[in-house]
Amino acid sequence: MRRSMLRLGALASVVAVGWGGIAMSNTGSQPSSLATLQGDVGRGAYLARASGCIACHTDIESGGKPLAGGAPLETDFGTFYAPNLTTDATHGIGAWSIEAFARAVREGESPEGEPYYPAFPYGFYTRFSDQDIADLWAAFRTVPAVEQPSKEQELSFPFNIRAGLHLWQGLYFEPQRFQPAPDKGELYNRGAFLVEAAGHCAACHTPRNLLGALDGDEQWAGADGLPGGGASPAIHADALRQRGWSVQDLAYALRSGITPDGDVLGASMGEVIQQGTAFLSDEDRRAIATYLMSER
Repeated sequence: MRRSMLRLGALASVVAVGWGGIAMSNTGSQPSSLATLQGDVGRGAYLARASGCIACHTDIESGGKPLAGGAPLETDFGTFYAPNLTTDATHGIGAWSIEAFARAVREGESPEGEPYYPAFPYGFYTRFSDQDIADLWAAFRTVPAVEQPSKEQELSFPFNIRAGLHLWQGLYFEPQRFQPAPDKGELYNRGAFLVEAAGHCAACHTPRNLLGALDGDEQWAGADGLPGGGASPAIHADALRQRGWSVQDLAYALRSGITPDGDVLGASMGEVIQQGTAFLSDEDRRAIATYLMSER
């Protein structure tokens, strides 16, 4: 999943340059209020795991230290590296403020005002509430500092020009906060948050338009162009039922990787399970399954 996201991010950058246990909140507070919130370290660590932070920002295969920077992710447009997120003040986020952290996570903007490639799924994380941000920040502040420079993205011209991403964001990025459906139950809304925000499932399971943005008319309809020429399947309720899935089957697969017919989910989805959903609570996996099996 990381590789497909980064490949799509590179595509988006090309187009932009060419064109010039989770609490839920109904509203977001102004950034100035963030510093007054008390973050919950345990909840923040859980949310970071659910959101894929550890998997993307740790070079697991090479024995890298947690959150000190991700493995090289090679795409047709160059090689991307997830940056150091430890508390090192020089190479990580140790010198950041919580307001800068919030802008990065929810707005895709660095402390220097540069836009991030949409490989970083801020388009989904924008749904995080202020309390989500405070909890994540509290958790990240406990990560031991690692004096390891973040690697520069190895992109050739014009993909290395970030300024064009401002236009892409203007076209396709819409800041928002998660809004629970008032006519739905707690389990459904919990699943909605995990799927639509933290888990950013649509990033791999929804096709993109020519500019690299999600096709809102085809949500969860599956997508081509995954690493190795693979494709992701449709995961809306109709497609899942046609393939014989139930809420129980889906919740179990999110823990074990085993499908209803006894096959094993591998490749990108295997990574998602091993580094993410396998660590979630049974309730949260059931919430994800309930939401997906309810939505067309």
